[in-house]
Formats: sequence, structure tokens, C-alpha cells
Amino acid sequence: MAPKPKIRELLDESACTHNKTKKAACNAPTPGATTGGCAFEGAQISLFPYADAAHLVHGPITCLGASWETRATRTSYPGRDLTQMGFTTGISTNDVVFGGEQKLLDSIAYIVEHYAPEAVFVYATCVTALIGDDLDAVCKAAKQKYGIPVVPVHAPGFVGSKNLGSRLGGEAALAHLVGTKEPEVSTPFDINLIGEYNVTGDMWQYTPLLEELGIRVLSTLSGDGRVASIRTAHRARLNVIVCAKSLISLTRKMEEKYGIPSISLSFYGKRDTSNGLRAIAEALGDADLVARTNALIEREEARLEEKLRPYRELFKGKKAVLNTGGNKTWSIASALQDLGIEVVATAVKKATESDREKAREYLGENGVLMMDPGSEQAKIIDATGAHLLLAGGRSLYTAIKKRISFIDVNQEKKKSYGGYDGLLNLAEDLKNALENPVFKTVAKRAPWEK
Repeated sequence: MAPKPKIRELLDESACTHNKTKKAACNAPTPGATTGGCAFEGAQISLFPYADAAHLVHGPITCLGASWETRATRTSYPGRDLTQMGFTTGISTNDVVFGGEQKLLDSIAYIVEHYAPEAVFVYATCVTALIGDDLDAVCKAAKQKYGIPVVPVHAPGFVGSKNLGSRLGGEAALAHLVGTKEPEVSTPFDINLIGEYNVTGDMWQYTPLLEELGIRVLSTLSGDGRVASIRTAHRARLNVIVCAKSLISLTRKMEEKYGIPSISLSFYGKRDTSNGLRAIAEALGDADLVARTNALIEREEARLEEKLRPYRELFKGKKAVLNTGGNKTWSIASALQDLGIEVVATAVKKATESDREKAREYLGENGVLMMDPGSEQAKIIDATGAHLLLAGGRSLYTAIKKRISFIDVNQEKKKSYGGYDGLLNLAEDLKNALENPVFKTVAKRAPWEK
């Protein structure tokens, strides 16, 4: 059984560029705060899109209820989509006193018998970590009995932030799945997509382009992923980190163990999509592939510009404030700039040091990087005369109070903004928001209140 991940090492990742400058660790937790989501939630974000695996929460049912299926991570899995199922051991007070290991073993047996998953992920929670249930021993026994991977995920909420939890989810996949199976065939253009969760189908916007170029996605962690595929990930020629610097520990360890290099990129916006495709081709080191990729980019950019032409005049002179997290702090900003919209501020509270550097690069010296967006965004809207607020649902009320247009760009969004066609979706949503009269009228006082 693989050893438990070491929290301090994950918080002090040597592959992070800011470590060389001795800056603070990524998203280090502060007492009393979970910095926008706990570690348990982060681990589920990393692993939950595997639709052919059961995700068993070893804890009280409230932990399952707070985390289950909160993101539209789409899958093409033809069998029963187990992300639509919620599995928990439902730990009770009696289990806290006498232990929950037998209940966990019985739960795994029930799941295997009734749902026949390709693997079972078992998530520790605060309660079961504190009472000392031995997940490793139970999972090892279940794996031997049923002959499928049973993966302990040691990410109870109290250990830290959502970002750390994502790392712990990656550690679990690396320790128990990667390298446990050989692919049927290998090609010189096999890649892994790491940190791509296919929220609203983002990866389906650009994977057809990769296929057209002859680049095969060997496995993903974990959008539209399969357990059998991630087990073969050690045979890929390149790891592509999409959207999630939190998994940089995983890619660094895969390079050390299997010699797989990695690159980090974004598929939001025209420039970044083109740069991403070009970076993959160049990293694979084939001159013909690079030439074909450049030709494809030229074709797709021309097609995109033609379709964006009707939006250009509407977006001219518009300013936007962006309040989201992770790499979206700069990748969505890049997409907005591609549409001709000025991004005057972006929230970086939930971003890594690397993401903050990228955000500064995209916004320039005059752009505001918000460390406390909850209190800052309204003041910045007033100061800059911003026309748009792009954020999560909780910020809708700020937009209503300030009577400016609003778009939800967090995991609750309904459309994909990834790739070239995703930029068209974003342009259409921005157009609809700017032309929607509700944002101008909803905060007006009733006539009898004047």
C-alpha cells in the first residue's frame, strides 16, 4: 500500500516558480478559514469526473450532500454514469464511538455487487480521519477481495484548502492508478490532459482539433476520463496541465518517475488556444506536426474572426471586472481581451503565485489584482465605470446593486467557453447580458418609494 501523502511537501512544491523567490506557499490555510472550499471538496473536484468509478464518501451524509455533483462535468461514458450517484457510509454517532471500518467495508461490498464500477474512490472526511479509521487497510482488503482498484483519498477537510485537496486527489491517482496497466497501443503523439475537468464540455471544444492533428489523448485527470486510461498514463509522451497548477506536484513526480515532460497552458480565448495547440506540437518535437498545427491555427483563427465580426462594435469601449479563481483569473481575462473588452480588475485571492504573475502580465500595471474581492469589486466598478461583472453566483447581487451586466463564469455556468467555439459562446452571452434591460431596471425603486 502506498504511503499517505505528506501535506507539508505538497504545500512547498519545488516545481512552483515562486519557491525560488521564497514567497509564501500556495494557498496556505489560515486558522478558521477554508479559503473558498475545503480539501475534501478539492479532492472530489480532481477525481469526481471519472464516471465509471464509484465515489464513496466515508463520513456523515452532510459531507456528501455538500459536495455531490456541484459541477457540470460532462462525460461520454456509455455505461451508467456513477457521478450521478451519491455514495456515503453515513457515519453516525455510534460509529464515532466504536469505529466505522466495518461499515466502510460493507459499503464497498454493496457498491461492487450492485454497480460493478471500474474502481472505488474512498474519501476520508474530517470525522473519520479524527476517529482514526484505517482507510488504507480497508481499501487494501477490498482491492484484494474484488480485484478492482479501491483508492483511499486522504483529504479530510481540516487539512487545508480546496487547492491542497486537488493535489491530494492527484496524489491518490498517482499512487494507486498510474502505471498499473499497459496501453494496447502507443503512438509518438500520446498526451495526458491533467487538470481538465470538462466542465460544461470545455475539452470537447478542442480535442477534435487535437485528433485532426493526429495527437491522441491517452488519458485525462479527470474530465471525461476512464479508470482504465489513467492507469496507462505513464506511457504518454507529454503531460499537458490545463487550468490546474494545483496538480503541478503530480506532473513533477511523473517526470521524475516516468520521464514525462509537462507544459502548462489554457484553452480559453483565441490567443491562448492557438498558443496552446502550438505549444503541444512543439513539445512533441515533430517538425511536420508543427507545420500542420500552424496551418490549422491559421484556418481556425480566420473562421473565428469572421464569426466575431458582428460583436466587435458592441464590445468597443466596454470594461469588465472579473471575480473568479484559479487560472480563470487570467485565462478568462485573456478571452475578454480577445473580444476587445478591457479587463480593469481580476480577483486573485484563490489563485496560486504563478497565476497571480500571469494575471499581472495580462492586465498590465494599471489592472487591479483583488485580494479581497468581496469588499473591493463594488468600489472598483464605481471607480472605473465598468460595464460588466463576470463572477460566481454570489456576486450577482453586486451587479444588480451597481446596475451593470452580469455573467456567471464559475462552475455553475451552463455553456462552454473553451477553445475557439467557446469564445463564440462567451461573445454571445456577453452580448445578451449587455442588451438585457433587467440589469438597468431591477435595482430601481418603485414609483411610490420616490
